[in-house]
Amino acid sequence: MLIYLTEYLTQFNAGFNVFSYLTLRAILGALTALVLSFAMGPFVIQRLSLRRVGESIRKLGPESHLPKAGTPTMGGALILLAIVVSTLLWANLTNRFVWIVLITTLAFGVIGFVDDYKKLVIGSSEGVRPSRKFFWQSIVGFSASIVLYATAENPVVEHALLIPYFPDFSIPLSGIIYVSFTYLVIVGASNGVNLTDGLDGLAIMPAVLVGTALGIFAYVAGNIVFSSYLGIPYVSGAGEMLVFCAALAGAGLGFLWFNTYPAQVFMGDIGALSLGAALGLVAVVVRQELVLLIMGGVFVVETVSVIIQVASYKMTGRRIFRMAPLHHHFELKGWAEPKVIVRFWIITVILVLVGLASLKIR
Repeated sequence: MLIYLTEYLTQFNAGFNVFSYLTLRAILGALTALVLSFAMGPFVIQRLSLRRVGESIRKLGPESHLPKAGTPTMGGALILLAIVVSTLLWANLTNRFVWIVLITTLAFGVIGFVDDYKKLVIGSSEGVRPSRKFFWQSIVGFSASIVLYATAENPVVEHALLIPYFPDFSIPLSGIIYVSFTYLVIVGASNGVNLTDGLDGLAIMPAVLVGTALGIFAYVAGNIVFSSYLGIPYVSGAGEMLVFCAALAGAGLGFLWFNTYPAQVFMGDIGALSLGAALGLVAVVVRQELVLLIMGGVFVVETVSVIIQVASYKMTGRRIFRMAPLHHHFELKGWAEPKVIVRFWIITVILVLVGLASLKIR
């Protein structure tokens, strides 16, 4: 939004032209989201506490979590607010990717909000039934996939699956295959982040790290010179995703200030579902779905641990892990919560670096 104001002011002072640079707008977007999170955080936490929107702890969970009962939840609304405001202020609002990602992120946030509201305010133990939640995730996921497919300016590039670390190697995806694959990336990433969000700061920091890395991919993919030099297909307009990713990173770091151990607030499904969907969708836009699989390895492993646990118990009556998702397994093995969190962060840093290496190793 402010880009149009600065363009107008350029006719009076050429110095305002600096705001047309994507990198500057990304930095300002990150700082705006960070400041908004810092400024609004105490107010949001206070309002949630007054309304008694507090976390309920499962009796079957680790005993160390029992003191967390009553901690304000649904703090993900703070993240969404900071991301949306910052993106609207600093992104180019004529860019189709900006609106597709914003609307999809908000839609998943609404799904998470309804689930949190039913569990924490109404008092429903189940919240939104898993089947119904998955139904609405599927509706939004398929809708975003179809819109991306239909609005592609260069289908040869935007409908191809890139294979990281291999130059000039991609797999063309036809209509139904592209839509189905994109849907799986969006919904899978959304649920992966949601399953990881079980400890203080465990999910938000990996989301920030992966989001930052995807912003770098967006900048390269949206720049015809850099994309040509690095051998990455050029995606017109993808560069604006850098502003969105920067806003996500700034909002996430601001939220982490209050979410770090011991947490003053939890993000809830409203934050986890929307952040995961945003990461998945940005990865699709910049054609780095497989790199997301690498960089988001923590989310992948957490999800797989749940699948393995459920499948093993149903088929054999035995559990592979002491508790799933995987972070609870390590807690029950005696790892202190901060140790689990920081080690998962370190693993994510390593995986993000491995993913970023695909920019040059081709």
